[in-house]
Amino acid sequence: MGDDSEWLKLPVDQKCEHKLWKARLSGYEEALKIFQKIKDEKSPEWSKFLGLIKKFVTDSNAVVQLKGLEAALVYVENAHVAGKTTGEVVSGVVSKVFNQPKAKAKELGIEICLMYIEIEKGEAVQEELLKGLDNKNPKIIVACIETLRKALSEFGSKIILLKPIIKVLPKLFESREKAVRDEAKLIAVEIYRWIRDALRPPLQNINSVQLKELEEEWVKLPTSAPRPTRFLRSQQELEAKLEQQQSAGGDAEGGGDDGDEVPQIDAYELLEAVEILSKLPKDFYDKIEAKKWQERKEALESVEVLIKNPKLEAGDYADLVKALKKVVGKDTNVMLVALAAKCLTGLAVGLRKKFGQYAGHVVPTILEKFKEKKPQVVQALQEAIDAIFLTTTLQNISEDVLAVMDNKNPTIKQQTSLFIARSFRHCTASTLPKSLLKPFCAALLKHINDSAPEVRDAAFEALGTALKVVGEKAVNPFLADVDKLKLDKIKECSEKVELIHGKKAGLAADKKEFKPLPGRTAASGAAGDKDTKDISAPKPGPLKKAPAAKIEVCEEKASAVLPPTCIQLLDSSNWKERLACMEEFQKAVELMDRTEMPCQALVRMLAKKPGWKETNFQVMQMKLHIVALIAQKGNFSKTSAQVVLDGLVDKIGDVKCGNNAKEAMTAIAEACMLPWTAEQVVSMAFSQKNPKNQSETLNWLSNAIKEFGFSGLNVKAFISNVKTALAATNPAVRTAAITLLGVMYLYVGPSLRMFFEDEKPALLSQIDAEFEKMQGQSPPAPTRGISKHSTSGTDEGEDGDEPDDGSNDVVDLLPRTEISDKITSELVSKIGDKNWKIRKEGLDEVAGIINDAKFIQPNIGELPTALKGRLNDSNKILVQQTLNILQQLAVAMGPNIKQHVKNLGIPIITVLGDSKNNVRAAALATVNAWAEQTGMKEWLEGEDLSEELKKENPFLRQELLGWLAEKLPTLRSTPTDLILCVPHLYSCLEDRNGDVRKKAQDALPFFMMHLGYEKMAKATGKLKPTSKDQVLAMLEKAKVNMPAKPAPPTKATSKPMGGSAPAKFQPASAPAEDCISSSTEPKPDPKKAKAPGLSSKAKSAQGKKMPSKTSLKEDEDKSGPIFIVVPNGKEQRMKDEKGLKVLKWNFTTPRDEYIEQLKTQMSSCVAKWLQDEMFHSDFQHHNKALAVMVDHLESEKEGVIGCLDLILKWLTLRFFDTNTSVLMKALEYLKLLFTLLSEEEYHLTENEASSFIPYLVVKVGEPKDVIRKDVRAILNRMCLVYPASKMFPFIMEGTKSKNSKQRAECLEELGCLVESYGMNVCQPTPGKALKEIAVHIGDRDNAVRNAALNTIVTVYNVHGDQVFKLIGNLSEKDMSMLEERIKRSAKRPSAAPIKQVEEKPQRAQNISSNANMLRKGPAEDMSSKLNQARSMSGHPEAAQMVRREFQLDLDEIENDNGTVRCEMPELVQHKLDDIFEPVLIPEPKIRAVSPHFDDMHSNTASTINFIISQVASGDINTSIQALTQIDEVLRQEDKAEAMSGHIDQFLIATFMQLRLIYNTHMADEKLEKDEIIKLYSCIIGNMISLFQIESLAREASTGVLKDLMHGLITLMLDSRIEDLEEGQQVIRSVNLLVVKVLEKSDQTNILSALLVLLQDSLLATASSPKFSELVMKCLWRMVRLLPDTINSINLDRILLDIHIFMKVFPKEKLKQCKSEFPIRTLKTLLHTLCKLKGPKILDHLTMIDNKNESELEAHLCRMMKHSMDQTGSKSDKETEKGASRIDEKSSKAKVNDFLAEIFKKIGSKENTKEGLAELYEYKKKYSDADIEPFLKNSSQFFQSYVERGLRVIEMEREGKGRISTSTGISPQMEVTCVPTPTSTVSSIGNTNGEEVGPSVYLERLKILRQRCGLDNTKQDDRPPLTSLLSKPAVPTVASSTDMLHSKLSQLRESREQHQHSDLDSNQTHSSGTVTSSSSTANIDDLKKRLERIKSSRK
Repeated sequence: MGDDSEWLKLPVDQKCEHKLWKARLSGYEEALKIFQKIKDEKSPEWSKFLGLIKKFVTDSNAVVQLKGLEAALVYVENAHVAGKTTGEVVSGVVSKVFNQPKAKAKELGIEICLMYIEIEKGEAVQEELLKGLDNKNPKIIVACIETLRKALSEFGSKIILLKPIIKVLPKLFESREKAVRDEAKLIAVEIYRWIRDALRPPLQNINSVQLKELEEEWVKLPTSAPRPTRFLRSQQELEAKLEQQQSAGGDAEGGGDDGDEVPQIDAYELLEAVEILSKLPKDFYDKIEAKKWQERKEALESVEVLIKNPKLEAGDYADLVKALKKVVGKDTNVMLVALAAKCLTGLAVGLRKKFGQYAGHVVPTILEKFKEKKPQVVQALQEAIDAIFLTTTLQNISEDVLAVMDNKNPTIKQQTSLFIARSFRHCTASTLPKSLLKPFCAALLKHINDSAPEVRDAAFEALGTALKVVGEKAVNPFLADVDKLKLDKIKECSEKVELIHGKKAGLAADKKEFKPLPGRTAASGAAGDKDTKDISAPKPGPLKKAPAAKIEVCEEKASAVLPPTCIQLLDSSNWKERLACMEEFQKAVELMDRTEMPCQALVRMLAKKPGWKETNFQVMQMKLHIVALIAQKGNFSKTSAQVVLDGLVDKIGDVKCGNNAKEAMTAIAEACMLPWTAEQVVSMAFSQKNPKNQSETLNWLSNAIKEFGFSGLNVKAFISNVKTALAATNPAVRTAAITLLGVMYLYVGPSLRMFFEDEKPALLSQIDAEFEKMQGQSPPAPTRGISKHSTSGTDEGEDGDEPDDGSNDVVDLLPRTEISDKITSELVSKIGDKNWKIRKEGLDEVAGIINDAKFIQPNIGELPTALKGRLNDSNKILVQQTLNILQQLAVAMGPNIKQHVKNLGIPIITVLGDSKNNVRAAALATVNAWAEQTGMKEWLEGEDLSEELKKENPFLRQELLGWLAEKLPTLRSTPTDLILCVPHLYSCLEDRNGDVRKKAQDALPFFMMHLGYEKMAKATGKLKPTSKDQVLAMLEKAKVNMPAKPAPPTKATSKPMGGSAPAKFQPASAPAEDCISSSTEPKPDPKKAKAPGLSSKAKSAQGKKMPSKTSLKEDEDKSGPIFIVVPNGKEQRMKDEKGLKVLKWNFTTPRDEYIEQLKTQMSSCVAKWLQDEMFHSDFQHHNKALAVMVDHLESEKEGVIGCLDLILKWLTLRFFDTNTSVLMKALEYLKLLFTLLSEEEYHLTENEASSFIPYLVVKVGEPKDVIRKDVRAILNRMCLVYPASKMFPFIMEGTKSKNSKQRAECLEELGCLVESYGMNVCQPTPGKALKEIAVHIGDRDNAVRNAALNTIVTVYNVHGDQVFKLIGNLSEKDMSMLEERIKRSAKRPSAAPIKQVEEKPQRAQNISSNANMLRKGPAEDMSSKLNQARSMSGHPEAAQMVRREFQLDLDEIENDNGTVRCEMPELVQHKLDDIFEPVLIPEPKIRAVSPHFDDMHSNTASTINFIISQVASGDINTSIQALTQIDEVLRQEDKAEAMSGHIDQFLIATFMQLRLIYNTHMADEKLEKDEIIKLYSCIIGNMISLFQIESLAREASTGVLKDLMHGLITLMLDSRIEDLEEGQQVIRSVNLLVVKVLEKSDQTNILSALLVLLQDSLLATASSPKFSELVMKCLWRMVRLLPDTINSINLDRILLDIHIFMKVFPKEKLKQCKSEFPIRTLKTLLHTLCKLKGPKILDHLTMIDNKNESELEAHLCRMMKHSMDQTGSKSDKETEKGASRIDEKSSKAKVNDFLAEIFKKIGSKENTKEGLAELYEYKKKYSDADIEPFLKNSSQFFQSYVERGLRVIEMEREGKGRISTSTGISPQMEVTCVPTPTSTVSSIGNTNGEEVGPSVYLERLKILRQRCGLDNTKQDDRPPLTSLLSKPAVPTVASSTDMLHSKLSQLRESREQHQHSDLDSNQTHSSGTVTSSSSTANIDDLKKRLERIKSSRK
């Protein structure tokens, strides 16, 4: 007993597992009691037993097992967790319970299974039971079948899936065990009870005896539909309801239910699909073409046998269908036609929806074939077309059917109408929308008037069916013109119709619609009574024209209602009497009752003499007012309208009466509908000549459309009138037409533009500008014309289509071309040719055909099959071309492309699986273009999409899921077939590929949005348990994120409804204000910040779909800051990274986990919508994000700095994108970002640097030049926020790259760093660093070798011979290369090495942040130095241009007035003697361009440099040859790119050649002038080619453009040319070229260049007034272009140029000019800018120092004052001024400390100079500052020293200011040392006064001459130079000659070929470059001056 007592103490759950059967029995009994006691189904007690239930049912002891089964049953019934045990328990029941001999055990087992079904686990139970059917034990099989039968009987066929059971039935009937066969029979009977005859086909092959027995059983079954007797938990309420009903005896529900129940199972679904394509006879396709009909018959019979299979497997049936179609269409043997039709029927029936893709090809052929009279053929064709109809939709084949309706053959017409009637029966009101009904009704109405009775009858039947299907209300509008008899016939037919969908009767309620509407008949409107004989009986229909009444009758009618005096005085000659008469008339009309008012009679009275020719305006006004009154108050008909409209149109342009005329028109439009009125009015206006009337009519129409809405308007009619108006000479008419187009655009959308594509570009741009204005606006809700004409209750379905009609209509109006005849069989065979070149030719032809046709009809013959073949072409280029053609096709065919979705659209989706990125992108673009035209329904119907998703191709899956995720959220409903994709979606969630998994997760919520959570969860039933749990967890997650479906469109009825209208339906929908969340006034209310359940993903997808309209709440979401400042957020992230809590940002390519991590980190501090853009899969969204970030950069400095680490990390991800536009944009952003950071004194943290710099350095190796330049610029700016010494190792790391470009650039960058910051930057030690650099001298790449050598030479220049020690041992070859390079550089060393600067940046970083002035100084200093070093290293020749003789430190000479002893020998050491030798000019050797220059020059760039250098050659032939070669390159689109980067160089060479011709060749008597003309035409031709390529034209920089324009204008004014024979032609060409230059160049650069040129030409005394005039004309042209280009212009720069101009030419000076043109030009330019930008213009003055002194700002403010209400602008300016005052106060508070600091510096030895410079700056900035107190206490010597120092600086600065033209630094930099981020002028020179170009020295020399009392007369002999040097200290554009320095060495060779050229360039270069061949006279002059300086010093 001890044993017993032991287990008695155990807890229940342990007893249940005990090895003793008694213990288990006791355990089960106790468990049963516990289970019965637990009331709460969610009690934790249940979970204890979760793992034991299986043991309960599988106990080995039969007695114990029974008890276990009882307990298990109670558990399953009550525990909420029971569902988890389904699989194991049911499989236990099947294997261990169903084989028990005890009946009780089996019953309990069955009960448990049924209970599991009740708790919603039906699928799992059924799966286990079906597995049980494979068991060897017949007992188990019998029990499983019995369980299934009971389940079916109790739960019904909705819960128990019949398909798998029916599948195994035949096998069960063949069982050897009688018990199994009997049970199978019982279940077959049960199944039959539920699905009736659908069970017959699957069982047709069982034993005939068994079948007979079944038939007998089936007959006995009751005919009433079965109903479930047991319900799922979720349906229990339904059960209760049903019981109540039954107790009430009502069986009414049954009827309703069986409607749902019976059709639920389709026999087709239960069948196995058979594959027949492989079973076709091998010679089938030959036989079907055979000449003998017997052979063709055999072929067809072989198909006939195969298609008897009721269900066919999907496959490519295109060829088979094509063959059958050919027989139907072309075969002469009618028997074969019938047989082929039968085969088509079989295919359609067997394939169902999968046949849909071929329907479009076959339908036209079958319909045409109805011309056959033989009944069996007709019948076969009817069956075929009916079967085919069921595989597609009416929408898809509507085009083909309608095309056949116009056939002349009556049989075809009859059969088509009958087919339409049969098709309509299958439709419902929703599948037969208005848009579809309209064309069909129109066609059928023609048929009811046909001469053939059979055609009429068929048409009546079709219309009757339509009436029955959609109700009278929908059909009535189309039957308005049908007479009574025919109408009755239609109604009669309608009553006989039996609909497929069981709609018993038409909508009786609608019948009343047919009665004529009271009070609206035209007759009563015309003359009130029926006495008049002219008036026919009123016809039904709302608006009929009333017959015109005779004038006598009218008088009679009118006299009955008007006072007699009134009628008499109508035509009185005294205007006062007429006026009195009108007043009486008006009173009478006001008092008249609507029903009594004879409108037509009254208006005819008004029109009576003098009628509309009335001369007195007061009388006329009254008259027009009365017309409006009559129209408003009476029943005004179209006839009455026609009486008055002519007069109204005549007066609409009248100043006094115009408004009254418009009011009257509006009233008539309200009475007679706007569409009719508008058409009349517009045609009348354009039939007369008065432009005022025309423009006013169009204006009236624009307003009327807004008031009445757009429905019903005949767009086509207006368009022809609008075109007339656009061509009018009167600008007002044109403007009115464009305004009208803008209003129409609101309703019609972008397709409107198609009508105007062939207008002149100027007009088109105006139209586009108007459309641009309208973009994003939604049309206003109609306010008029609704109350009368809209029936109050249009039903939802109809309304949904209504708005669509508007937009579709326009597309329907486009003339479509039939291209099927051009798609010949030769073309099709070409496309399928084996040779890819021929295939390409074929595709090119197709593209050409579609291009020429613009818009095409849907019939495109064999093209779809041909193109489909090319989509899997082995040649990817052809695949892409095919995709482009398909994209074209979608646009050309419009919505009709729907019918090709299945046969062409789905194959495009297959291409999404291509391994090549660009092919996938093209495929995606094509699919989107198609979906835009077709909508999504066609794509989602059928199994095609799910089949694609099934393919295990990661690319295909991720692209397709991405596409669905984008499209699904925008749909309001989807076809049920979407569920077919779900299993594959689940397998994608577990795909091996991370991208596929992510895309599947993204798409999950959108699938759920349409299918619902329950269906999705149910679909997981078939997954493995582990997968299932994961998927369910994801579903739960997705459920939370599930967006709401887009709301249905709002109704366009008289009262606008709530609900928001998705943009697609907006055109005629309610006003935007009534939407749930008005997008018109964004209120950033945090509670409402999210639209109900609309996730941001859905939003972005919506946004994509509907670009023109804002999606819900979008504005609200985007209003806040984009970066949220999280306190200590960045520090925390760094800690996490240090503590390895997150991944360290370090990878070769970014993996998913990095991206996810960044996304998570960003979620807390980046606006949600921006984050969605940043992490979107489409690069365009990245571009958007970058644009937003650029916009917010200035305004959110703190936020940007707070999130800087994340921003930089995100940008590194963008470096891995393949898209160049994103990369360019990212680099643009980085430049701005680092400029901002350096302004803010920010310093990068180590973490930020290490996770960003390495990735930036990789980009320095990009193949594109532009990108490399940008990256170098960014690296340069980074040195201001991160120590150069720390940058060095990162760049050093970059030299180890495999990419040679990267190695070269990195080495160059290292050289620049050393040059700018000295040796200290070399890390870890100079020695190690240099050794690593020296290794690259032996690199195999030439550029790398050069870069390494140059870098070491740079170090040599800084450090001297020590370099050789540091670099260690080099191979002999490398060492000799290095020595050679050092020697060469010694002869002409580059810029003097920059020393004493190395530590500055480092030191600057340690100074506390308040020492602003100190800090910015050196930093800016560095940047400009670095820049200079960069420009030197990039073009070593630039440095060589400055001869050593001119490297005098003139600063020293000037500053030294004898106070400090100056060491003179420095100056004398140079050997100046060479300079005085007359220069020998070598004989010009003319070398022809070598034909093999490609061999000489290793790469394209150097080839182009070489050719460009020859353009400037002195030899005309060489130049022409070079120009021809360049022209060849420019004319070929694919090669023109090669010129990129060489544009400035080429333009410089060109205008040098122009100067050469002007100054030299033209003066040369010996030269043939023909040659000169030839050269000119070459140059001009080249230029025109160049400026047609916009991308290249934009590369031209300001300075070059300035010189180019100078050259071209000079050429235009050259009188010598005009005298030549072809001179005029040249000048005309130049004219054309100038226009091109103005339009195509970068607009900022050209505008800037023109302003500088104008300034120069006005300054230069020698310049002709004609020249300035032409420059101004160019400027005016630019002003005209401004409205279009304003957004692409850098206004800050333009305003700076204008400011400079105004400084040089103050108003007074301008007014002194002989012509007033300059001042007018300037004012016009400013006025235009103000008009375009409004008050914002004042924000663009950022580049102007001390704006307050600027005349420009004052001028702008004045303009703004005039143009605006003062309120807004005033307050803005007040605040601005206020702010500046505060600044001043605060700065004065710091004055003393600041000045003290400065004087301390002046006192110390080291910083004297720096202190003086700062004091000078300070005085300049605060001119009223008082420095006396500081000077008082110091010695006299110190005071004079300070004064003298300031004076010297002033002179030096002034000098610099003047010459800054040639240095290209804006004085802003010179003066304040403040970085100027907005300045786009590159700073080549720098603040330390390094040599920048000879012009600098000339300038200094000039100052010295003045001081030494020398005259400057000689200098003034060269006008261009003086004009340049006499400019005041203003920053003008860097003249192109500075660029010349960099290019000169390339050009020198060719220039030296002609003796004149050097002299010429000296005279004509605007900055007077000193070249090697300067004239001896000048050199003597220099020598004398130097002597004088020396002697004065001694």
